[in-house]
Amino acid sequence: MELYNKIEEIFYLIVNYCILFIELVGVGVLVYTIIKSVIALFKKTPRLRLDLAEGIALSLEFKMGGELLRTVVVREWKELVILGAIILMRAAMTFLIQWEIKNEKKENAVLKNDEHKTM
Repeated sequence: MELYNKIEEIFYLIVNYCILFIELVGVGVLVYTIIKSVIALFKKTPRLRLDLAEGIALSLEFKMGGELLRTVVVREWKELVILGAIILMRAAMTFLIQWEIKNEKKENAVLKNDEHKTM
């Protein structure tokens, strides 16, 4: 029984480090995206909104991956319910951002098409 407890302890430790790493990558992506977007704001880059939305969506996907992995080590139902709510919230945010990206791409395509027609 002691071996089982030791293996379980090592498993939880490995999973928690993986969660930490995945969430850290998500934060890194978000910080990089924000810095890049601030620079693009001053340069008046036309794809600013699209690049920002794509970066936020990618960051949320990493964060959601960490939360999904966290379900492996949850020990109580209360934690699982909270985790489920967080996952649903992040999934909804990702869905909305993906919808915004799709609409932004359509708008950009229409604008480019209009520019080519006027030339």
